[in-house]
Amino acid sequence: MSRTAAIVPAAGRGERLGPGAPKALRTVGGVPMLVHAVRALATARGVDLVVVAAPPDGVEQVRTLLASHALDEPAVGRSAAAVVVAGGDTRQASVAAALASLPDDVDVVLVHDAARPLAPESLVCSVVAAVRAGSPAVVPGVSVTDTVKRVGATGVVVETLDRTVLRSVQTPQGFARSVLAAAHAAADPATSATDDAGLVEASGVTVSVIAGDEEAFKVTRPIDLVLAEAVLARRRAAGVVG
Repeated sequence: MSRTAAIVPAAGRGERLGPGAPKALRTVGGVPMLVHAVRALATARGVDLVVVAAPPDGVEQVRTLLASHALDEPAVGRSAAAVVVAGGDTRQASVAAALASLPDDVDVVLVHDAARPLAPESLVCSVVAAVRAGSPAVVPGVSVTDTVKRVGATGVVVETLDRTVLRSVQTPQGFARSVLAAAHAAADPATSATDDAGLVEASGVTVSVIAGDEEAFKVTRPIDLVLAEAVLARRRAAGVVG
């Protein structure tokens, strides 16, 4: 029997959002972003387990939070339960810690940012399906709408890039477990990868891109919180629980 696990690295503070609680615990619609993210993963078809990598000094706090939203055990319409492990000082270290904790029967692994609280369940399912169909590494991406320029150290434009071949990459990203584990084992722990697809690319494995979703945007700045509140309000008005 093979299973799919989703890892959520949530040990960072997200200082660009300003002072206050760690980014993953900031609320959207009165609910912490981490809860939104875990719920979307746990309800997606094909996801059997969610592992949250929490700050080492906040493991019990995160366990209590997930339990208060009944995410620590399967429920009607949700087959996956969420467990919490201690993360590391970097995103890369947190993913590695969660990866090492997975049961042996997990052969597909998703990695999802808690700071993308509104990634639709349908996107999660699409990533799982693409890996199950044979792709060793899959990332969702959306077209770049702004003109992008490469700028030199002095602030002078070096070139204008062709945006038609550029994609803004999102999460969840999906991998064959063996591929992701090998990439982490080969990675330099002194460097901090911004996404797991970068580690996999560096190991020589082909990464495929599927269509992303505009609502899977990353909450990084205060203005992103405003947008997230608006998206969630629209969903709730349409009868979608969030």
